[in-house]
Amino acid sequence: MFNRKEIKVKLSEEADKVYQELNKIVGEERLKGIESSFHQTLLRSINRARDLLKQNPFAGDQVPKKLIPGKYIQKFDADNVWRIELADRWRMTYTITGNEVEIITFVMDIFNHRDYDKIFGYQKNKGASHLKRCGKSFALLIET
Repeated sequence: MFNRKEIKVKLSEEADKVYQELNKIVGEERLKGIESSFHQTLLRSINRARDLLKQNPFAGDQVPKKLIPGKYIQKFDADNVWRIELADRWRMTYTITGNEVEIITFVMDIFNHRDYDKIFGYQKNKGASHLKRCGKSFALLIET
């Protein structure tokens, strides 16, 4: 419960696919006697993040509105996007919706840092990334 509202965490088709595949890999590893791996660490990290979101949907970092990828606006009608860092530089992005009775935390993506950067339009060179993301405001920053 958060502010007397029930909290539900739901996964998009893409996020659920990643989660289910990870569960499958971890299950196979455990059958082979592997007790510690990247996959197991990542799955634990995702499960911790989901548990945290069930307690507090605002636990992540909010993405500024001007940086919300068009994919999320078009595909999920998301007007707010949040990010939680996972193990090994993976990320989980989600949006928050709800009504008077419940809050729905809808996980849109679970992905590695490279794919996160691609979705958000970031590039390796911070200067180029800043120029790409800020457009005209870049010139204003140089002038001041």
